Amino acid sequence: MLYSAFIFGLISSFHCIGMCGPIAMMLPVDRNNKVKKAIQVTVYHLGRLTAYGTIGLIFGLLGKGFFFAGIQQKISIIIGIIMIIVVLTPEKIFAQYNFSKPVYKLISRIKTNLGKHFRNKSYKSLFIIGILNGFLPCGMVYVALFGSIAMQSAKFGVLYMILFGLGTVPLMTSVVYFNSFLTQSTRNKFQKAIPYVAVLIGVLFILRGLGLGIPYLSPSNMSLFVQETPNCH
Repeated sequence: MLYSAFIFGLISSFHCIGMCGPIAMMLPVDRNNKVKKAIQVTVYHLGRLTAYGTIGLIFGLLGKGFFFAGIQQKISIIIGIIMIIVVLTPEKIFAQYNFSKPVYKLISRIKTNLGKHFRNKSYKSLFIIGILNGFLPCGMVYVALFGSIAMQSAKFGVLYMILFGLGTVPLMTSVVYFNSFLTQSTRNKFQKAIPYVAVLIGVLFILRGLGLGIPYLSPSNMSLFVQETPNCH
């Protein structure tokens, strides 16, 4: 299931350029030194991946709790269904509710700190910008987090989110170098593909939870998830 994280990240990055693209375009990088600029952009991405990995650790631990509770199959099915519902629900319905209100002050503080670091061209600031960027609310990240829970392992939860983040790197990097290389029409076409990919991933999680005995796709109950440590008798 880990491969689905990278694919989803790759496709959802077309959504990212609309939400986080302005941040990438405003990065305080050296426009005259190509080598330094490449290193600076890499440091920024490392910050984002660190944020995603941290979130993946938290939700991976949550999933691990479900694993020990013996309800991992049900959780995988539920998560798959939730992923499908979330991507198929019209945005205007979610817009009626301010899900970010409980953490509004935190989000405001993140944005304030972003502004401060944009005025500094140090590698530390670029890394922090990446971290803060990674913690900003994003619908696609929320969907990916369901996947990290389904991993039912701390380390696989981290890996799932890092792979998701890596999937967003190519397009987000392109935005830094070519601000207008994608037309609005092209972005709209890829935006339309995002729900289909998310639904496919949701279906994969449902099949995984059903344990139909299909190798790799829906393994039997006994081999549904990879264990971190082998059982020794």
